[in-house]
Amino acid sequence: MIRTDMLSAAKDLVKIPSVNGTEGERKVSEFLERCLRAFPYFRSHPDQIITQELKDDPLHRRNVIAWVKGNGNRTIILHGHMDTVGTGDYGPLEKYAFDPDALGEHMNDVSLRKEVREDLSSGDYMFGRGACDMKSGDAVILGILKDVSEHPEDLDGNLLVSFNPVEENLHSGILNAVPLLLKLKEEQGFDYILAINQDYICPLYDGDRVKTIYTGAAGKLLPCFYIRGKVTHVGQCFEGLDASLLASELVRGIHLNTALSDVYNGEVTMPPSVLKCRDLKSWYNVQTAQEAFVYFNYFVHDASIEELTSRLKLAAQEAFCRALERNVRESSRYTHQSHMQVKTFECEPKVITYGELLEEAGRSDAYHAEKAASILQEEQQKGTDAREIPIAIIRYLLACTGRSEPVMVLYYAPPYCPHNTVKEKNLLDEIHTIAEGVEKKSGERYRMMQFFPSLSDSSYLKLDDTDTSIQYLRKNFPGWEKLYPLPLEQMRALSIPAINYGCYGKDAHQWTERVNIPYTFGVLPILIQDTIDFYLKGGSR
Repeated sequence: MIRTDMLSAAKDLVKIPSVNGTEGERKVSEFLERCLRAFPYFRSHPDQIITQELKDDPLHRRNVIAWVKGNGNRTIILHGHMDTVGTGDYGPLEKYAFDPDALGEHMNDVSLRKEVREDLSSGDYMFGRGACDMKSGDAVILGILKDVSEHPEDLDGNLLVSFNPVEENLHSGILNAVPLLLKLKEEQGFDYILAINQDYICPLYDGDRVKTIYTGAAGKLLPCFYIRGKVTHVGQCFEGLDASLLASELVRGIHLNTALSDVYNGEVTMPPSVLKCRDLKSWYNVQTAQEAFVYFNYFVHDASIEELTSRLKLAAQEAFCRALERNVRESSRYTHQSHMQVKTFECEPKVITYGELLEEAGRSDAYHAEKAASILQEEQQKGTDAREIPIAIIRYLLACTGRSEPVMVLYYAPPYCPHNTVKEKNLLDEIHTIAEGVEKKSGERYRMMQFFPSLSDSSYLKLDDTDTSIQYLRKNFPGWEKLYPLPLEQMRALSIPAINYGCYGKDAHQWTERVNIPYTFGVLPILIQDTIDFYLKGGSR
């Protein structure tokens, strides 16, 4: 049976434009707070709703956290994000992007892929920005909390919900919430046994009808490469080493390279993907590029940061060698074609980490830590992108070392998402048992996978990386404390296993984004409620 109250709430939420980085994120939090305060339970317990404004946030965005208190300490968290991506991809339908009913009507007038047309005609899908990712999930959370709040005496524990902004880029909503969740754990005696995200799930291939439960969340690193070549005039192009050539070989060696994927218990991350690649020339001239900059998305399941860095350094070293080999090979061909001997630049391929460069610069009398700190501050004041601020620091460090030869410097930049790897076999077995029960009731089929494959706020509820691995990351993450301070100790203290059930839909982040109504507002509430019953009503003991 479809929960029409949840479907209606989802439409109301979609109608509030809450594109990441806009005031809409605050407005949607205000709407959710009003909904919660209208529940009879919270009229009697108003102090069990907390709105937490994000620190130093010019848009005054807020987390909304509420809980229903039962008779014990065991606590389940239901959480979801409130922000969406933009709507520019909707084209002529953009003005309807936040109105599911109107959008559905007007989509009849445009060209659609066969599958999209069939889903639209079926009436089983609600279209709109955020319908799938993930306001329908938020609506289900809201409805479940209302149900539970009507009979709190039945709970052998507590149910806490957390609605968070800023998930679609730097996750600052959940990062602000982490210390608060730890404070509540200490003050309220909450024993967090698991956190269930309702971020979207989708078919894994054409015709796939099995629903996926993810027991964990993939992590993410953002490895960046500052590249310095040797500049030359294009009329003597073999006498230098173009930084753009180094960058292109680096992309060729790392982008979509499945040999770099992280494998854990047979489950494989998507390979690294290039997110930015450009030279650093600021005006036109006829010199080859002296500098270039590249960074990649790198998903992580369980490997240490030292191991992943070693893989990246090796790939960069091989790319450097290929660029040098190309220079020699093509200069030889040119000599053969033109019968003119040309000078060819050669050097030793050099790839170092930021930590290694800093250590080398620190041995020089020219290096001053205060100078490096002031460079960071100046770049922040100029509004330089956080991923590119370290470039100015690296230039300074290279000058301190006296290096002038071509080099690649590998460093990490925000965001860093820790992997949340669930290794508790009893928990995995219990979720499997719950899913089997829902299969019998609903006719749905479930598969369990170890990692939610997209970026998720669930990453910040636990810290699986060892202290050694984290220290290695910090060593190679310029300006960590200023550019991306994380509440690492609080995350480790929380240590909450992450599960993702999720609203079910298709084409998230596309203009054809849509959520499946029968599953999301019919079956998903049963799955969540059965989980609550299992853990908080005696079923697990």
